[in-house]
Amino acid sequence: MGLQGVDAFSPGLLLITIHQPRDQYLNQPCSTQEKNTEEIHSKSSTAILGATGTIGRALARRLVRHGHEVLLVGRNEEKLRSLSEELGQPFVAVDLTSSAPLEQALREVAAARGGMHALVNCIGSILLKPADATTDDEFRQVVEANLFTAFATIRVGAKLLRDRGGTIILFASAAAEIGLKNHEAIAAAKAGVIGLARSAAATYAANNIRVNVVSPGLVRSELTRRIWENSASAAASAQMHALGRLGEPEHVASLAYWLLEAENDWITGQVIGIDGGLGHVVPRR
Repeated sequence: MGLQGVDAFSPGLLLITIHQPRDQYLNQPCSTQEKNTEEIHSKSSTAILGATGTIGRALARRLVRHGHEVLLVGRNEEKLRSLSEELGQPFVAVDLTSSAPLEQALREVAAARGGMHALVNCIGSILLKPADATTDDEFRQVVEANLFTAFATIRVGAKLLRDRGGTIILFASAAAEIGLKNHEAIAAAKAGVIGLARSAAATYAANNIRVNVVSPGLVRSELTRRIWENSASAAASAQMHALGRLGEPEHVASLAYWLLEAENDWITGQVIGIDGGLGHVVPRR
């Protein structure tokens, strides 16, 4: 089990360094250049937490491809630096299970860019064990990786977005909506994310802060590699999805991107499945 896109860190890190990409990336033309400056800015400042994970990378690449600015947030500085140089976007390595350093980093970037428009939490972990075989420490780690980081995202996002509004996107799982064998820990944590998002959507609607949840099925990612690289488990998993196949990172990134688009600003408190039918459709036999 491990955090998606993040590795070892120094707990309680408060000395924040915002790493800028190399100079040659800073003045790249924007694909939305023909649009007015206010519209471009309102869509461009997105912090991606867990940016070096498979889905985080896919979303970051999509956003940059469409002319948006992003801040790449995670814990593995080497991976972040590599992605930063690829995309020409700044990064910050922070403890994602503590809101204080995260808030400090995002405030610095928001001040430099004139505000923050959106936060997307792509952090996650996976633990496939029955409850009686799951230790207390394992359960705490699952909750910390999935639910606590989501709570920290809401707490920091509410402070950063309260004056101008914006979007927060969290990630759940189809496992939180249906009963899947050996998913007790992750199902509990992701169900918590759903409850958190709906409550936060109600709390911060008056501030024009929209909170939504993307709920994937089994996606081919680094986190799930041991499942889909095994032909037998991959086939069995695909059969659980009504469409008979596993998801790809771009499927999930495209939905998150859609929720970030300015014209979709009348959506909040929603849990949107992108799961090949896993969460609500009986699979074909």
